[in-house]
Amino acid sequence: MKRVLIANRGEVVLRVLRTAKELGLETIVVYSEADKYMEYLAYADEKVQIGPAHAAKSYLNVDAIMSAAVTWKANAIHPGYGFLSENPVLASRCEEHGIAFIGPSSTMLKTIGNKSRTKEVAQSLGIPTIPGSYGFLADVDQAVSLARQTSFPVILKSLYGGGGRGMKVAYEEAQLRSQFANVSSEANAAFGRSEIYIERYIPSPRHLEVQILADGHGNIGILGDRECSIQRRHQKIIEEAPIPNIEKHIREDIWTWARKIMASLEFEGLGTVEFLMDQDGKIYFLEINGRLQVEHPVTEMITGIDMVREQILVAAGSHIDTATPATSGHAIECRLNAEDPSINFMPTTGTISRLHLPGGPGVRVDTHLFRGCEITPYYDPLLAKLIAHNTTRAGALMRMVRLLDETIIQGITTNKDLLIKLLKNEKFREGNGDTSLVKEVLTV
Repeated sequence: MKRVLIANRGEVVLRVLRTAKELGLETIVVYSEADKYMEYLAYADEKVQIGPAHAAKSYLNVDAIMSAAVTWKANAIHPGYGFLSENPVLASRCEEHGIAFIGPSSTMLKTIGNKSRTKEVAQSLGIPTIPGSYGFLADVDQAVSLARQTSFPVILKSLYGGGGRGMKVAYEEAQLRSQFANVSSEANAAFGRSEIYIERYIPSPRHLEVQILADGHGNIGILGDRECSIQRRHQKIIEEAPIPNIEKHIREDIWTWARKIMASLEFEGLGTVEFLMDQDGKIYFLEINGRLQVEHPVTEMITGIDMVREQILVAAGSHIDTATPATSGHAIECRLNAEDPSINFMPTTGTISRLHLPGGPGVRVDTHLFRGCEITPYYDPLLAKLIAHNTTRAGALMRMVRLLDETIIQGITTNKDLLIKLLKNEKFREGNGDTSLVKEVLTV
C-alpha cells in the first residue's frame, strides 16, 4: 500500500490524512465544487475535484471516485464515515480494480447492512434482540399486523439505513399507516433502498456500543466500550468512554456478545456492535457498523490506540494484537453542529467570521474549520468535535465545560449552549443520561 485516496470531506479527511502521512503513505483527496476552498486540501499530495456541490453527484458518486482512484494510481481507498463508508458497491468496485478498500469486504458490508439479517444472526447465537420483523415489510398491512403482535409503540426503520435517517415512531395504527410511505421514501432518498422493517419502540433507552478490531487471520480484539445515549433526532451529539454507571456483568455480557457475533460473521476490519438498554436494565442487540465511528476519538484517548492506523494495517494484511488494551481515565466528546436547537435543530449556514478553539492538557479538537470557511447547506452540519480526557469522569466533565466555554465560532448559529446545558444536567452528571435527555433539557 503506497497511495491512499480519501473519499470523504471535512474533519475526517484531516484525521485520515495525518495518520496516512505518519505511515509514510501518499495521499489523494477528492472534493466537490462547494469544498474547493477547504484548507485541508493543501495538506494532501494530490487533490481531485469529482463533481458539483450536491453529494449525490460528488461524494456519493462511485464512478467519479473510482475514476479519480484509477487515474491517480491509488492502491487504497479510505471512505471515512458516512457517505460511502458502508456502501458495498464502492467496496466491490475496489475489489474489481485491485484497490484495497479500508474497511470490510463488499460481501460483509451487504451482510451487516441488512439489519434484519444481523438480528437473525444475533438471535441464533442467543443474543437478545428487539421484537419485530425479520426481513423487510411487504406492505403497510403487514406492518400493522406485526405492530399489533409486538404492541405499540413501534418504530419503522430503513433496512439498510443509519445515522438516524429513515426512522419514525408510531404510537397507534393510524399514525403507522400515515408514516409507512414516508419512511420508505426517506430511506430510498438517503440510502437508495426503500425496504423498511419494524421493531417494538423502546422509550428512553441508553445506547451502548463495543469497539471491535478484527484482522484477516481470524483474530478479534476488543478496544473497549462507549456510551452514545445523548442524541437528537436519533443522531448522537455527546459520546463517552468507557460506559459510565454500568454493572460489571452488563459490560461483560456486551463484550462477549460483540465478540461472538463478529466471530460468527467472520468480520474483518474496524467495527462497532451496538446495543440498547431499556429502563429496566435489559440489553438488546441493535446493529453492527462496519466503519470508523464519528465518536472513535474517545476510545483513542483512553487506550492510546490510533484506530485509523489499525484500520490501514488490517487492510494491508497485518496481524492484530488481540490483548485487550489497558485504559486510562475517561473521555467525553461533544459534536459542535451548525444547527439551531430552538427550531427543531434546523441546519444553519454562513461564513465563519471569528474562530477560537480550546487547548490545554487532555484536550483534542478534530475540525476542518478556519476563519472565512463557508458552511453550506449541502452536507452534514458537523463543525468540530471537542474531546476532553481526564483521570476521572467528573474531571473530564469539568474539562469539557471549560472547552465549550472557551470555544468561539462566530458567523453561524451552533448547538454550543445546548451542549453546555446537557453537560451540567444532573441526570447526565450522574451517568444516567438516555436518548430522551435532549428533549427534557429543551423543555425546561
